Amino acid sequence: MTPRLLSPLLAACLASLALPAAPAPAPANLDESKVPPYTLPDPLLCTDGTRVRDAATWRAKRRPELLELFATQEYGRTPSGRPAKMHWEVTSVDRAALGGKAVRQEITIWFSEKRDGPQMHLLIYQPAGDAAAHAPWPVFLGLNFFGNHAVHADPAISLARPFVFYEADRYRPAPAGTPVTSEQRGVHASKWQIETVIARGYATATAWYHDLCPDRGDGLKENVPALLATGGAEERAGDAWGAIGVWAWGLSRALDVIASDAEFDARRVAVHGHSRLGKAAVWAAAQDERFALLVSNESGCGGAALSQRIYGETVGLINARFPHWFAKNFRRYNDHEAALPFDQHELLALVAPRPLYVASAEGDQWSDPKGEFLGAKGAEPVYQLFGLQGLGVGAMPRVGTPVAGDAIGYHNRTGKHDVTDEDWGRVLDFADTRLKPVK
Repeated sequence: MTPRLLSPLLAACLASLALPAAPAPAPANLDESKVPPYTLPDPLLCTDGTRVRDAATWRAKRRPELLELFATQEYGRTPSGRPAKMHWEVTSVDRAALGGKAVRQEITIWFSEKRDGPQMHLLIYQPAGDAAAHAPWPVFLGLNFFGNHAVHADPAISLARPFVFYEADRYRPAPAGTPVTSEQRGVHASKWQIETVIARGYATATAWYHDLCPDRGDGLKENVPALLATGGAEERAGDAWGAIGVWAWGLSRALDVIASDAEFDARRVAVHGHSRLGKAAVWAAAQDERFALLVSNESGCGGAALSQRIYGETVGLINARFPHWFAKNFRRYNDHEAALPFDQHELLALVAPRPLYVASAEGDQWSDPKGEFLGAKGAEPVYQLFGLQGLGVGAMPRVGTPVAGDAIGYHNRTGKHDVTDEDWGRVLDFADTRLKPVK
């Protein structure tokens, strides 16, 4: 449970921002010359006006303040950690998967004692070989959009249900009894690059985000939100979590399971995500310091991009289209971003001193590549408290030119909203030098 740490004055100010009657949001701005003037909140300035000057004060005072603000005003409060009756079981193992290159295992995680209750299906590939002959594997962990069977064409992966994949970028509920066909396997394999990841010496783990909370307006009434009595998108409390909070919580529960297996190094687990699942990955890493590295791929508004730039997708637009994603309190800032008591650079700063990588795409202006770069740049003062260099550059780099300092990396590639082999190559290069074995 996130502690309640708001000062009385700040709490009163936030309470005075009544939830609006949800008028139509302002249209998107994709013209850099129309970005309004703004002043970013200082991540090192506490709510009582005192300044953070060392890492100890950051950890003890400012970091909890920011976690509280993001929990109450954007993502909603995370109700609990690992449920007392959560349990899991390995349901399949193949130690010669992918033509002998990998070990594949599937694990079912139940979040209560009921086997017919909410559950998540974790798929893990790791490099093949005798586990005793190497150090435990570092892991890349992320949620997927269309079911585990979509991340690779391996016919042994269990099929996700009850949804099936239909079109290039869309999913639809399937009528009862509709079969999942072999053509639906591996449709998102290019986004996961499983052979590439294991060839570089990493395990890769994933679960379908719908297992946790269906991504639709009434999804908060099902699965994990129902188990934890969240309430519907409109009926819940103003600071109750939304779907992004649920998905972030699920990433931490997957880490619980990974940490129980001696073949994996729980101290070297990177959490990653693309688009809305990038938002979930950022929030997961901000809350759960067990994650050793964060990778945000085109997470945009509500992720790595600054909200106050009013460029691409905005707070008003995202809340109108996806009312179940964020806390209801976040709607206070629809077309009113200047009133935010924080911005996303402070969310990224919550990852410090752990490594952070932000990836953008030039053709994805909706996610605001410049705003994502500036989000990473704005986190630098907190990393500097720990003696770590930020991005190492003062201005946004040219497209196709990755930049990185001690603990923050960034690139902006050509192309559209996607996860590509270029993205994975840049991320793996960054991880190779920052997820070293822990002695």
